[in-house]
Amino acid sequence: MLICLTASHRNASFDLLERLSIAAPAAVGHLVTGSGVLDGAVVLATCNRFEAYLDISGDPDSASADTAEAAVSATIAAVSAASDLPAGDVDDSITVLDGGAVVEHLFAVSSGLESVVIGETEISGQVRRALEGARANGTTTSDLERLFQEAAHTSRGVKTRTRIGAAGRSLVRLALELAASRVTDWSATRVLLVGTGRYAATTVAALRDRGVADITVHSPSGRAAAFAAKHDLVATTDLRASITASDVVITCTSSEVPVVGVADLSDNARRLVIDLGLPRNVEPAAADVPGVELLDLATISLHAPISELNAETEARAIVDDAVSRFRTTTLEQSATPALVALRKHVFDVLDDEIARARMRGDSSERTEQALRHLAGVLLHRPSVRARELGRAGRAEEFTAGIDALFGIDPERSAVPTPIVPLAERTQRADGGATAS
Repeated sequence: MLICLTASHRNASFDLLERLSIAAPAAVGHLVTGSGVLDGAVVLATCNRFEAYLDISGDPDSASADTAEAAVSATIAAVSAASDLPAGDVDDSITVLDGGAVVEHLFAVSSGLESVVIGETEISGQVRRALEGARANGTTTSDLERLFQEAAHTSRGVKTRTRIGAAGRSLVRLALELAASRVTDWSATRVLLVGTGRYAATTVAALRDRGVADITVHSPSGRAAAFAAKHDLVATTDLRASITASDVVITCTSSEVPVVGVADLSDNARRLVIDLGLPRNVEPAAADVPGVELLDLATISLHAPISELNAETEARAIVDDAVSRFRTTTLEQSATPALVALRKHVFDVLDDEIARARMRGDSSERTEQALRHLAGVLLHRPSVRARELGRAGRAEEFTAGIDALFGIDPERSAVPTPIVPLAERTQRADGGATAS
């Protein structure tokens, strides 16, 4: 049973999202390995959302509302404690989704339809990295894998079949658009880039598109030289001196504490500071420093443009179609265990009968081929019917039917049995025939 706990710019403050993004992902992972509440989890933590996709422990067909509620409560308690936040504040800021709503939400998120800027290009990569991180930590399950892989496939379809990518600009480009009214001539502007993280390369490209030639990069983690060489920039190790020499400072590091403080900006110079970090890279009090104008994610989100309606409508139609196909496939697969059990039963009976015929000396290769063909023909209609019932949400009727007719229990049939050599099976068959 899959559920999703989501907190985003739509229902939570950036302060809370900032706190959740630091320690909460690891806390959810510990629930999978330590508490027995969850079979798996994938955590998506970005600059404007925190989401935990959870695979609840136990049989999905019999998982109760109480089980899901216990998992939600345990997750909220864990992430609250890890983030040093009151559980009530986290609970008030989180929306819980289950069933088909989980599928619909992730497909829309990965396609950029739930972002601050509709159609942003970064989110699909963030969703992919969330799955890769869960794989590395051993917290994925087959259901989560299929969900996230289909979400990635859907986002690619939206990107290639619509103009949503053109309509939805990235946060970096939106920030520079907002900054344009404060910058007289980009070609004469001195820019300091602090950080070499996920937005750094995008930021460099966006700045050059606007004609910026003077870009210096500083990295708190010491990667400035390598990044500068790759992107033809100037590297610096003296942060304060570089800030003093700049007109615009753009931060995009993954540091968990601010890297630019009030003291770094207190030279009374007129300066624009754009903070793209989550957690914040710039102390909030910097906004009160004379001459400093601070644009952070909270401010940028308030100015996110209305998307081009046609592109968004087309994109949402693609997402809706993908959700429908995913649900249909999921329903069909609900009948798979029973169908596999029926096939195993039929072919086990067939193998035993062929073995008896060989012992009696009245079997030929053509006869065996004919019998196997007949078994396949007889199984065709039940296979079709199983998928039909699955799509209609009636897979349990198929399971009950084969149990009533043949005494087949899919769970028991799923238990691996040792491979018996043909000669031994022949001896057993012969013994059975003699006894009868």
